[in-house]
Amino acid sequence: MSEQDPMSPRHAISLGGLWRRYFGRISLTMLLVAVESGLGVLYPLAIGIAIDDLLKDSYRGLIQLGILGLASTVIGSLRRFYDTRIYARIYQGVATELVEREHESGANISRISARVNLLTEFVEFFEQSMPELIGAVVSLIGILLIVAGLSLPVLFACAALLVLVVIIYTVTAARNYRLNAGYNDELEGAVSAISSKSRDRTAGHFQRLMGWNIRLSDLETWNYLVFWLGAVGLFIYAPFEAVRAGVLEVGLILSLLLYVFEFINWLAELPIHIQQFIRLKEIADRLQASDTETDE
Repeated sequence: MSEQDPMSPRHAISLGGLWRRYFGRISLTMLLVAVESGLGVLYPLAIGIAIDDLLKDSYRGLIQLGILGLASTVIGSLRRFYDTRIYARIYQGVATELVEREHESGANISRISARVNLLTEFVEFFEQSMPELIGAVVSLIGILLIVAGLSLPVLFACAALLVLVVIIYTVTAARNYRLNAGYNDELEGAVSAISSKSRDRTAGHFQRLMGWNIRLSDLETWNYLVFWLGAVGLFIYAPFEAVRAGVLEVGLILSLLLYVFEFINWLAELPIHIQQFIRLKEIADRLQASDTETDE
């Protein structure tokens, strides 16, 4: 169904469903994010070139760095102005639909309130996390391409760390999903527990809720530990390899180390988005199950 039919009650509430429904508007914001991120990837290289040019008494690299900074700032500012207005309209329309649909299914206020809060996470994902995720992907690809031109051994080391992250989250994805399902089950009973005015029931609810939260945090902490052991190894290897290979220009060595730092920084952000994606997948399945119950 097209964007001109914004209030259809049968639109699927999921990341893919919302993107298809508002394809033109969301895609434009993501295109701007990709351009902004692509320009951002060039900063370490531009800094290195500027340093080498200054050492040769030339201001050409410094001027290029200034132009790059101005372009990325303007594009980033325009994208943020646009994002705020688009996602506010999307949330308004979809939240209204969700409330109407839940009322039609005979849901109680507790479930409706919880699901409206869960829906907020979808819109916030597109407005806040999706730009960061696309920025991370664009930056990682750009960084790997530039590092390939500076040092192939460092490129292979970066690729190995990336593979490690993929393996970690592939292995733990199913458990992550189950923990999010348990957390959301408990979250949907929040209003009911609070309105009961029973101290024991309220305390039990929050105890169970925090229990799920702790288990999610523990899983993420183990993943974090394994990732950063690999990252520390890359931190140590990159400068050693740059010097061993005989990269003599100070600016290029600095650029390579900055790219390694940026690569690890962006890669460290990916687990946050993976965790949120799994959580939103569980929420989408929950809302779809609600739709099926309503149809029946």
